[in-house]
Amino acid sequence: MPAALISILIPCHNAEPWLAETLESALAQTWPAKEIIVVDDGSTDRSLEIARGFESRGVRIISQPNAGASAARNAAWRASRGEWLQFLDADDLLAPDKIERQMQCASQAGPGYALAGTWHRFHATPGDMATVSQPLCTDLPPVDWMIIKFEQHAMMHPAAWLTPRRLADAAGPWDESLSLDDDGEFFSRVVLASAGVRCCHAAVSFYRSGLPGSLSKTKSERAWASAYRSLAQSAGRLRQHEDSARTRHACATVLQRYVYESYPRAVGSRTAATTELARLGGSDLAPEGGPQFQFWRRWLGWRLARRLQLFLHR
Repeated sequence: MPAALISILIPCHNAEPWLAETLESALAQTWPAKEIIVVDDGSTDRSLEIARGFESRGVRIISQPNAGASAARNAAWRASRGEWLQFLDADDLLAPDKIERQMQCASQAGPGYALAGTWHRFHATPGDMATVSQPLCTDLPPVDWMIIKFEQHAMMHPAAWLTPRRLADAAGPWDESLSLDDDGEFFSRVVLASAGVRCCHAAVSFYRSGLPGSLSKTKSERAWASAYRSLAQSAGRLRQHEDSARTRHACATVLQRYVYESYPRAVGSRTAATTELARLGGSDLAPEGGPQFQFWRRWLGWRLARRLQLFLHR
């Protein structure tokens, strides 16, 4: 029986310094049946030229005007043929046996599961990787997984997943209106549409951090609004699956954290979040921050402490 085809889908926008290394990590996958599709999303650097240098090795290239990472992922998805989808950002990396390890887990888990893996944060090379807490790399039913994600402010970056195409189709395409936390919203849908999460600890991916201008560091009003929509949509879907004291608390907590982090910006979204978390019964989450922030908070309250923190940072 032939091996299942894996589609490795790479959205790319101005990733010239990292794209070649990312493509090498995709090509190095030990799983024998794979296709690699790069969607260049209107890059203004040499990304497209670099990608085309890999065409002779079987990499397919699609070029489109800049429409955002989610639109690029959807374009790659539409062009793909694989039974499984591996989303891989153009600056992240996969361990050579990452996909093979997850396919071994898939054969044991059975159909309908979302497959996660262990991931590490790094800056220049995987050799400088930092240890990352992995509360979401565990076998759980969908609702339990989402509660941990919300309560513990935990993340699982896109490349850590390997998703059955049928499950992705059931969840629906990436939301192209979102800029920040589009991956959190998409994979929340995937998890809630699944039979559960199965984590293969031996399947390793690497998440590049600290890049100047990265979307995760963007603090524009549009970005804050996107983050709120992502959280609100994910929270609403969680409560559609189970409307209970524990899911309401988890949803209120994730919204409370958003209020703390976005203050004093994003007035409209922050007001909506405050109203909704009160309707859910509130959260006991305290503002998070270092010793200096906590000292100011005790004397000034968290709002003034946050303003002072932002002023000194500037």
